[in-house]
Amino acid sequence: MDQNQTPTSILHSLGEEIIRIITPVSICMFSVVILVTVLDTDSSISSSISTIATIAYTETASDSDWDKFKGAILNSLVFVAVVTLVTFLLVLLFYFRCTSFLKYYMGFSAFLVLGFMGGEIGVFLIQVSRFGIDCFSYLLLLFNFTIVGVLAIFMMKFPIFVTQSYMVVIGVLTAYWFTMLPEWTTWVLLVAMSLYDLAAVLLPGGPLRLLVELAISRDEDIPALVYEARPVISHGNHTIVQRRVWRDRERDSDGDRNRHVSLESQTGPQIDPESIGSSSSQNVGELSAPLIERVRVREHELEPENLALEGIGLGSSGAIKLGLGDFIFYSVLVGRAAMYDFMTVYACYLAIIAGLGITLALLALYQKALPALPVSVMLGVLFYVLTRVFLEEFIVQCSSNLLMF
Repeated sequence: MDQNQTPTSILHSLGEEIIRIITPVSICMFSVVILVTVLDTDSSISSSISTIATIAYTETASDSDWDKFKGAILNSLVFVAVVTLVTFLLVLLFYFRCTSFLKYYMGFSAFLVLGFMGGEIGVFLIQVSRFGIDCFSYLLLLFNFTIVGVLAIFMMKFPIFVTQSYMVVIGVLTAYWFTMLPEWTTWVLLVAMSLYDLAAVLLPGGPLRLLVELAISRDEDIPALVYEARPVISHGNHTIVQRRVWRDRERDSDGDRNRHVSLESQTGPQIDPESIGSSSSQNVGELSAPLIERVRVREHELEPENLALEGIGLGSSGAIKLGLGDFIFYSVLVGRAAMYDFMTVYACYLAIIAGLGITLALLALYQKALPALPVSVMLGVLFYVLTRVFLEEFIVQCSSNLLMF
C-alpha cells in the first residue's frame, strides 16, 4: 500500500455497498406501493384469501379490535411455527448434503412465484390498463419470462444484473400478495417475524445460525433466495470484482481462536452461488479499514496490497447479501401503509432505510452476520403508528388553520 495513502474508514468503505443494497430495496418497496395503488384490491377479496398466515383465524369486519388482535397473534404464532419447522428441515437436508434437492426446490418455488403469482398480477394489470393481448401470446411471454428467471437464479450463470432483477421481481410479487392479508394479521405478523429473525440468527440454537455455522464449517454455499450487492471497482480498463473467502484458523499456540479472512481478487464479471447474510471486516490494530481490498494491475495479474483483515462471513462472496425475505417484509410494511396514505408511506420508508443503515453500521462494527428485519421493521411500525396518531392530526390542524411551515 502506498505510504502516502490514508486508510479508508469503515463508514466510507461501506458507502458504496450501502447504496448497492438500498437501491434494490427501494425499488422493491416503490414497486409494491405502485401495485397496491394501481390495483386497489378490494378489502372483501383480501379477507377471503386463505393462506397459512390466516389458517388459525379469519378476520371479519364485525369482529371487535380485541378479537382481531387475539386472532392476529394466533395467526402469527402458527406462521412462525411453520417457518421454524421448514427452516430446521432445510438445516437437516443441508446437513445430509441434499444440496441438489434444495436447489431444485428453490427453483420450483421461484417458478411458482413468477409463473402463477406473477401471471395473475399480470392479468390484473392488463385489465386495469385495458392493454390488448391474446391469451396465447400472454402465456408464451409468461412462460419465457418464468423459465429465464428460474435459470438465471439457480441453474445457469447469467449476468448478475439479470439475476438481481429477477430477485427484486420475486420480492415484489410475494410482497404484494402479503399485503392482501387482513390488516391486524399483517402488522402482528411483521413484528412476529422480526422477533423470529432475531432469535433464528443470534441464539445458539437458532435454525439460521445452525445453517450458517454448518456452511462455514464445510466452506459451502447455501442454496437460497438472496440478493447479492457485489462491490465492483474499476481501475482503468480493468474491472475488478472483489471476493472474500472466510476461514477459521488458530491464531497462535495459546489456543486463542480468531476468524481470518483471506481475500481473493479476480478480473471480469463473477457470479457466486447464493448464501444468506452479509459480512464486514476491520483492519488489525486499527479502528478503520476498507471493506474492499486495494489492488494493482501488473501484467494481467492482480496483486493484493492489504490482507490483514478479520471478521465472520457467511459465504464465498465478500459482497453484502440480503435475504429476499427482508425485501418482502420491508415492502409489505410500506404496501400496507400505502393503503392508508402516502405521507405514512414516506415516513415508513425513511424508517426502514434508517434501520437498514443502522444494521449495516452494526455489521461493520461487530463483524458478524446480523438479522436485517428487527431494527427496520420495528422503526417502520413505530413511525406508522406515530404518523397516523400524531403527525396526521397535526398536519390536518395546520391545513385547517391555513398554517404553513
